[in-house]
Amino acid sequence: MYKLVLADDDAEIRSGLSQYFPWAQLGFELVKTFRNGAEAWNYLQEHEADALLCDISMPVMGGLELARRLYEQESGITVVLLSGYAEFDYAREALAYDVKRYLVKPTGYEELCSEFSRLRLELDRSREKQTAGRAEALPAYSQQVTDILKAYVQKHYRTASLEEASRLVHMNPDYVSKFFKQHTGENFSDYVVRVRMIRAAELLRDIRYKTFEISEMVGYSYSKNFTRSFRKFYGMSPREYRNGQQPGDPVR
Repeated sequence: MYKLVLADDDAEIRSGLSQYFPWAQLGFELVKTFRNGAEAWNYLQEHEADALLCDISMPVMGGLELARRLYEQESGITVVLLSGYAEFDYAREALAYDVKRYLVKPTGYEELCSEFSRLRLELDRSREKQTAGRAEALPAYSQQVTDILKAYVQKHYRTASLEEASRLVHMNPDYVSKFFKQHTGENFSDYVVRVRMIRAAELLRDIRYKTFEISEMVGYSYSKNFTRSFRKFYGMSPREYRNGQQPGDPVR
């Protein structure tokens, strides 16, 4: 979820965009709204944000001045300007501050959705490139990501999913799948199954639990699916395992 800040001196616009626009569905969290650019500027000096939606004409500090300051600061925040004016001079000055997004009021619902959908894709690609670049340049970073993913599965094996793991390391699920395979030699889904099976084997050694209870404890709603996975992993059924030899190595 990308963090978005809104600055507009129109109270109705602030209220409408903060209460009724579906930011979350577009991948954004509207973290704060402000009446002018000065308030937004002060906030952004102490808080992180990925994008800023602001009006050009505001009291105290307008959107162009705010964009200029952020540009000179090299903040990396993507600025989307709103204005009731369509003069070329405004757009030209905005381009000087690396502002490539300029919406003219009144902005329609569909236009705003379209603009921020495109922005979300751009931010995703930028984040993936940065992450991939760091991973290639820093082996220690790659190991850290791998360790985080493994630790997540070992702690949340019952409900572990590729999507949740991806959010944890701020990567695209497809990229995480390839990354995990590349750095561990094992598919992410296979690792989840392995962790579940080894945990199931530990629970089977405890006679307090029945097989169907263990099935649910390791993430299987149907005991038949659990039995099938267990047999495939250990070469025997849970009952045979409980009554006989108990193999299994710790997860690394």
